[in-house]
Amino acid sequence: MDGPRVVLVETSDALPGLLPFQAWDVLGTAEVVLLRDREAHPSALHLYAAGLDLLELEPASLDRQDLDLTRPGAPEDRRYAKALVARALQGEVPVYLLGPEDTGLAPALAGMAAEHDLQVEIVFLAPLPEGTELLRLVEVMRRLRDPDDGCPWDLQQDHQTLLGYLLEEAYELIEAVEDGDDTEIAEELGDVLLQVVFHAQVARDREVFGIDDVARGIADKLVRRHPHVFGDGDAATAEDVQRNWDQLKAEEKSRTGPFEGVPRTMAGLMLLETLQRKAAKRGLVAPMPASDAVVAWLERQAGTEESAAIGELLAALVAVSRERGIDPEEAARTAARRFRHRAEQVRELAEARGIDPGRATATELASLWEATDQQA
Repeated sequence: MDGPRVVLVETSDALPGLLPFQAWDVLGTAEVVLLRDREAHPSALHLYAAGLDLLELEPASLDRQDLDLTRPGAPEDRRYAKALVARALQGEVPVYLLGPEDTGLAPALAGMAAEHDLQVEIVFLAPLPEGTELLRLVEVMRRLRDPDDGCPWDLQQDHQTLLGYLLEEAYELIEAVEDGDDTEIAEELGDVLLQVVFHAQVARDREVFGIDDVARGIADKLVRRHPHVFGDGDAATAEDVQRNWDQLKAEEKSRTGPFEGVPRTMAGLMLLETLQRKAAKRGLVAPMPASDAVVAWLERQAGTEESAAIGELLAALVAVSRERGIDPEEAARTAARRFRHRAEQVRELAEARGIDPGRATATELASLWEATDQQA
């Protein structure tokens, strides 16, 4: 390539050591690699390890013409651009390693190139894979937890102290989803993601596991639980997928009871729904006379959306609880505990009587539940 020339090599602060062959070829054949700050540049350590000579570029002083505000680039960018132009005009082919602070350097250099018949070559990075910014988040979190010069507050946290923030961020995400605000959803997802990375870094500091273990574990689980996608399994409907998932989960964790793995700390209504749903999969459907009255009431609400009607009913129950001095959350959790205990008794009693709850008649099921009610 004839004429004066400047070569700019693009780098990534998220993947500082990942440079394409073309970049390493240019850097490896350069007499010296220029950059703005050897200490701050994220790729400097990798280039040192590769045996390259790094030299901080001394910025040029600006004259009146350089300070023309119509020229591209901020004054600081123009100072470095002018220094590169001067080297190129002296017969050198300066190779400059772009860093995070050099976003305006290329435009400033391009503005000067035409005046000096200068050719500017940029060696671009290959498109970065999606998820690259996650690596930056991990590094930011590691830095915050650095025992020597990290953040005092972040260093004080542990798994237990972070639990409240995890709940708070999860609720804020739910609110953003319900509001349908995509900007807020993205922000709240970031806050939830921070909690995951924070917990993983706490564990890494304890030398028990790290973020890669967390990511590898869930990725492997998703592959195992989706044999219809990653293997030779078969699942034509969402129901098939759920059934296969539950079966594989039970086999992996050697669970025999329907409620193993259900966190007792779940919110009351969620806990009740989860226990009833898991019990129903085993045929352990409890006769609830009160539910018949609820269904009849719903059928009388002509023109009312069912979810809205049930919401009104729940609101009424909360109002009644409040008027009677009863904590509705504790009432729901008490009902969940009682249901769980009785359902487990029904399962054991059915096994003793040689009855499969999933194939039992309504009379047989009623008899089982009635027996456990008398024992409770």
